[in-house]
Amino acid sequence: MNTNLHVLIASDAAAYQTLRLRSLQEHPEAYGSDYSDEVTRPLEAVAERLPDLPDRFTLGAWSAGQLVGIVSFYQGNGKKIRHRGGIGGMYVAPEARGQGIGSALLTALVQRASKLPDLEEIILAVTVGNVTARIIYLAAGFQPSHVEKRYIKVADRYYDIEWMTLSVK
Repeated sequence: MNTNLHVLIASDAAAYQTLRLRSLQEHPEAYGSDYSDEVTRPLEAVAERLPDLPDRFTLGAWSAGQLVGIVSFYQGNGKKIRHRGGIGGMYVAPEARGQGIGSALLTALVQRASKLPDLEEIILAVTVGNVTARIIYLAAGFQPSHVEKRYIKVADRYYDIEWMTLSVK
């Protein structure tokens, strides 16, 4: 599969929202956002979530004109938290999995984010039991920090998340 990675911008909002909604439907246990809240979000509001800023951006993986993978980065705004950044919303469509797209997205994100002068570490959370994602994060150098019990609740079921950290300085 030939893929092209680039930072998503407002004009990518429709493709981004389609893939994001798919991720929320297929894996509600993996995200803090809920499909029912996001499906009614106007496309203009989605576009506002896609700035191309040094400290806040979303990368997309495209294959044959289709967006097949996404991951977002944000850096803390305040002086006391600028040393930390976070990863969220990582998703690769099932038909594109096993091609190295997740690893490529993560590598590109870390390379871009680590150029930020104040950034010292990047954090992320992975749902306990998501072995494939955890393997990708460990291979990229993320280290487990701690498990937060019952972090996500879907219907009547709770899911734990594992926080992981990567030092970039």
